[in-house]
Amino acid sequence: MVLESTVWDLWHWLAVFQRELLLFAGVFFLIGAADDIAIDCAWLWLKFTGKVKTPLVDRKALQGQELNGPVAVFIPAWQEAGVICDTIVHALKAWPQDAMRLYVGCYRNDPDTIAAAMRAARVASGWGEHRLRIVVLDHNGPTTKADCLNRLHQALRDDEWRSGQLFNTIVFHDAEDMVDPAGLGLLEAAISDGADFAQLPVEPLIPPHAGFFARHLGSHYCEEFAEAHGKAMVVRGALGAALPAAGVGCAISRRALQALAQRSRDGDPFNPTSLTEDYLLGLTIGEMGGECRFVRARGDDGRFVATRAYFPSNLRDVIRQKTRWVHGIALQGWDHVGWNGGAIESWMRARDRRGPFTALVLLIGYALLVLTAAMWSASTAGLLPEQTLTPTLRILLWANLVAFAWRTLWRFGFTAQSYGFFEGVRAVLRIPLTNVVAIIAGRRAVTAYIRTLLGRAAVWDKTPHSTHPTVANSNVRGAEQ
Repeated sequence: MVLESTVWDLWHWLAVFQRELLLFAGVFFLIGAADDIAIDCAWLWLKFTGKVKTPLVDRKALQGQELNGPVAVFIPAWQEAGVICDTIVHALKAWPQDAMRLYVGCYRNDPDTIAAAMRAARVASGWGEHRLRIVVLDHNGPTTKADCLNRLHQALRDDEWRSGQLFNTIVFHDAEDMVDPAGLGLLEAAISDGADFAQLPVEPLIPPHAGFFARHLGSHYCEEFAEAHGKAMVVRGALGAALPAAGVGCAISRRALQALAQRSRDGDPFNPTSLTEDYLLGLTIGEMGGECRFVRARGDDGRFVATRAYFPSNLRDVIRQKTRWVHGIALQGWDHVGWNGGAIESWMRARDRRGPFTALVLLIGYALLVLTAAMWSASTAGLLPEQTLTPTLRILLWANLVAFAWRTLWRFGFTAQSYGFFEGVRAVLRIPLTNVVAIIAGRRAVTAYIRTLLGRAAVWDKTPHSTHPTVANSNVRGAEQ
C-alpha cells in the first residue's frame, strides 16, 4: 500500500512537472514562431508589391569596370596557411582593377601564414603583386580579428599619407573566402552612390568528399544563410533597420571608417575586445545615421552575386564557431550597442539576441519529448494512470504544430531555391541536428561570457580552414575528367 502510494505521488509530481514545462515551452515556442511569421509576412508583402527586386547583372562587365576611386580590401589572417595563398591569388584574378589594393594582416608568430601570403605574391608576379600588401602585426597572436583589422587600418592611413590620396571604399573578407567577380563592382557602386555600408549575400558551399555526418554539419549553414540573406536581411533593409555585417562580402565608405575611428579614444575603428566586430559594424554605422544597403543581385548565369566559402564540418569546430557567434552577437552585442533606436530596431536586435534563450527552450522541448515518451510508455503498460491534456494545452500544442509545419515549409523553400530540391529536403531532415548544435553553443556562449565578466580576455577562437573552394572545384573537375 505504501509502495503504491509512493508511485502515485511520484507520477502526480511528474505529471505536474511535465504540464508546467509543456506550458512554458509551448508559450515561448509560439512567441518565437510569431516573431518568424511576422518576418515571413513582411517578406511576402514586399515580394508581392514589387518593393523588393533582384536585378540581373553582367558579371564580366562588372568585373572589368573602372572603379570610382581607390578600394582597399582587408583580410585578417591567423593560422591560415592552408588557404590564404589561394584566396589572395583568386581575389587578384577576380578583381583585376588597378585601383584595388589587398591588405592581408598576419602575426609575427605565424610564419607559415606569412610564407603562404608571400607565395601568393610570387604567383601573382607581373600582374597582381603590386596590388598586394602584407601587413605583419608587431605582437603575437591570436588577439581578436578586430585587433588585426585595426592594424590594417593603420597601414591604410600610412599609405594614404604617403600617396596623398584617400581610399573611397573599404571591403572586408575572411581568409577562406572565394570572392565573386562581380562583387567588388556592386559594393563599390553602392558606396559611390551614397551608402555608408553595403552587404552582399553569403552562400555557404556544401563540403566536398565529406562523410555523412560531416556533410550535414557543414551543410546546415546553407539553410541558415539562405533564409537569413534571402529573407531576413531583405526585410530589415526595407523596414529601415540597421543591417548587421556578415564580416565578409561587405564594404563601408571612407567617411564611415573615419567616423568609427573618431568614436574611440585610441583612434582605432574596431573594438579589440569584440568577438563579432563584423556584426557590430553595420549596426554602429546605422546608429550613427549612415545609410545601410543589402545588395542582392543575380548574375547573367542565374547565380547570386555572393561570397562563397566552406564552413566547418567538424562538430568541435562547428560548436566553437556557433559559440563565438552567440557570445558576440547575443551577449556582447547587448553590452556594446544596447537597445538604441526605435521599435523596429529594438525588434531586430531582440531577434539577434534570442540565441541563449532559444537554446534553453529547445533543451526543455527535447527533455519534454523524453519525459512524455517515458510516461506514455508507462501508462500504456498499465504502470501509471492514463494522461490527459487540458483544452488549453491541446490548443497550444496544435498551434505549435502548425507553426512548425509553416517554418519547415519556409526552410525547404529557401534552401531548395539556392541549392536544389533534394538539399531542401535534407535541410528539413537536419532540423534536429541544427537544434542540438544551437543548444550546445548557447550553453557554451553563456559560460564564455561569464568568464569575460570575471576578467578573462577575449581571444580569436577561430575556425581552422584547409581547403579553398577554387582548389576543391579544380580537384572535382580533375576527377570527373
